[in-house]
Parts: sequence; structure tokens; C-alpha cells
Amino acid sequence: MLALIAGEGRLPVLLAEHLAAQGRAFQLCELEGFPAENPTGAEVIRFRVERLGSFLSTLKKRGVTEVCFAGRVQRPKLDPKKVDLATMPLVPRMLSAIKAGDDGALRQVIAIFEGAGLSVIGAHDILPDLLPPVGNLTSQRPDDRARKDATRGAAIVAAMGVADVGQSCVVAAGQALAIEALPGTDRMLAALAADRDGLPDGGIFFKAPKPSQDRRVDLPVIGPATIRAAAKARLTGVVIEAGGVMVLDRDDTVAAAEEAGLFLWVREAG
Repeated sequence: MLALIAGEGRLPVLLAEHLAAQGRAFQLCELEGFPAENPTGAEVIRFRVERLGSFLSTLKKRGVTEVCFAGRVQRPKLDPKKVDLATMPLVPRMLSAIKAGDDGALRQVIAIFEGAGLSVIGAHDILPDLLPPVGNLTSQRPDDRARKDATRGAAIVAAMGVADVGQSCVVAAGQALAIEALPGTDRMLAALAADRDGLPDGGIFFKAPKPSQDRRVDLPVIGPATIRAAAKARLTGVVIEAGGVMVLDRDDTVAAAEEAGLFLWVREAG
């Protein structure tokens, strides 16, 4: 059986609906304080990080062999008073994960689940259509300037990934107008939309996974809201790395780009 450990956002909803439509048994789980939408009405197991050891035991008793992490969660605070006996051996690794960068933290989490005998799979393993093929998804196409900006964006995101910082940036005329930090993509694009004084016109939004990222977890995503935010920031298009960025509600995302007059280019990595 699969355990879907769901956070906030659209991704876990799409996965739950797909699993239910396929008649595939799954156990929906959520971290306390980060409720996930539950369109299928599945039973939900809620857990705390301080009782992670007990949670892992519960999953195994229920016949869970695979785990998929999907959706947004904030880094939880660990309350030492609430740690149970089953979780005590995991505390050093949990503390290390909490103090690490995003990529390092996720690697620790994967190691803990795999150490309990559970296989971790990616959302795209469940729903492969989340990863679109190489090419333009819209009638609008990037011009030579946009292609050069995309090459620059790929280099910037790769450098950011080495520092375990973010997965996206905005580039215009070869200049970095914005880079993603802890607040995320939405805040980055909103800030740019609010103030473009003195900055080059147009530009592209570029998104890709970190170079050394374990692609089973935290693979970047875009959706209709991303397109609308890029349009408000007065960009000309959105570029994502093929095989590395999931597109949620693809038809709606493409329609939003067409309506806004933006191109949506799935660029081959490299």
C-alpha cells in the first residue's frame, strides 16, 4: 500500500484523485498543523514530528510499503517534551534535518523513512503526465532574446542550487531581476510586479530543480497561478526544465498562458 503524506496545495489533491480513480488503495497522512484537502474522503492519519517513530510503526502495521510526499509544509518546531520513546533514536537525525537547508533536510527525511523499510517514490511516478514533454506548450514561442535569457536563468538556478537556496529566477536582457528565496516563487513574482522601476522590459521566469536534488521529493511545480503571477510581473514567458518541473492542471495552465499572451516553454536540460 502507498502512504500519501500530503501538505498544502493542489498537488496532493491531484494525486489523491488519480489514485482513487485508478482504484489503488492508499493511506492519506498529514503533518499536524498543515491540513491537506481531502476530495476523496479518505481516512486521514495525522502525526507530529515528535512521534515520527510511532507514525512509521503505524504505517508498517497497516501494510504500507511505499511513501509519496506531496504539497507544502513549513519546517516544524520540535518540542522535546512531546518526543515519545519510539522516536528517541531518531532525534539526532531530526535535529540535523531541521537545521539543514531544504535539500539536506529532505535527504535526512528520506533516509529516516527508508531506514524504516519504506520506499520513497515521486509524485510523477504516480502521475507521469505531471511532467510535460520538451517543446512549446503554447502558440507563443520564445524569441532569440528569451532563449538567451533562459540559458542565463539555467546558470543562475544551478548556482543557487549549489547553495541550496531556491529553484527559480527572473531574467531580462541577461540580467537577474529576481531570485527565489525562502518566501517562495509567489512572493518573488509579486514583489517584482509591485516594483519594476528602472528594470529592463519583459523577461522570462525560469524554474528548474537543484542540480543535486533527490527528485523523489520537492520537485518544483507551476500551475495557472504561476502564469498569472508572471503576467502581472509583465514577463513575456515561462521556461521550465524538462523532466524537472511538474505542471499542475496542465490544460488550465496552458490556457492561462494563451490568454495572457505568454509562451510556456519546456526546455531541455543543459
